[in-house]
Amino acid sequence: MAPTSSTTTSGAGTASGPGAFAVPGSGDGRSAGVGARLRAGFGLLGPRHPRHTLSVDQVDALSLPIGDDGVVVGVNTEGLPAVLGVNRPTPYDIVLIGGLWTAQVLALRAAATGARVAVETGRAAAWMPMVHAMGGGQNGLAVHDVGRVPPQGASAGTPVLVVRDCGMRPPRGRVASAPWQSVLTLLPYLSPVAPRLMRQARLVGVQRVSPDEATEIGRVIGLPRPELESLPSLPDGVTLWCTERDRQYVMTQPTDPETGLLGMARRMD
Repeated sequence: MAPTSSTTTSGAGTASGPGAFAVPGSGDGRSAGVGARLRAGFGLLGPRHPRHTLSVDQVDALSLPIGDDGVVVGVNTEGLPAVLGVNRPTPYDIVLIGGLWTAQVLALRAAATGARVAVETGRAAAWMPMVHAMGGGQNGLAVHDVGRVPPQGASAGTPVLVVRDCGMRPPRGRVASAPWQSVLTLLPYLSPVAPRLMRQARLVGVQRVSPDEATEIGRVIGLPRPELESLPSLPDGVTLWCTERDRQYVMTQPTDPETGLLGMARRMD
């Protein structure tokens, strides 16, 4: 809506006319004054304030300090928060070629935003400390064997993140991405199924890999040479996140509780 020459806001006017009434039995000035400040069904009027007027020239100065909506996965090269929107009204597939530590931090932070996290894994013991720390699976995170993830019933009110930690050759999952249900597939290294998964994904994260793996990843997702050559030397905790049109290096820095639960950032498990 285009701004007008001025924007004004004010409180309601003085109660009068059919909407006002006198307190029954009020005969003195004090009671009449109270009655004059009552409106049927609304009670006492609030305090009166002067009008606030904004000129057209001042409209552009208005702003709301709100950034992107989602999970803060770390900071970018400029030191600004990098946000991953996992709760979406459309199916969203993510592939992370990296370490378990990063996937677990993402799962923790997604649960902290109110999403339910379902982990499909062949190494449940690696996830159980998180389950116990979050209340035994009753507070947003549950672990399932490979191929045993039940339907999650995702909705706008209860979004879901499915984390598939099924090794280098994950089988086709029973639970796929859907509206309000994103799927994060963790691959420890490049595998024969990785090119297919990367092509299908809306977002690909790559941590430190070998030069040969970097060359293949660059071919599949079309990385420029500078990014391709950086992959074998990425520090622990750094991920190159890639979409079809954008690429961003992100360093995931654990909070103190995350460090106590998961340890420091590491590529190898």
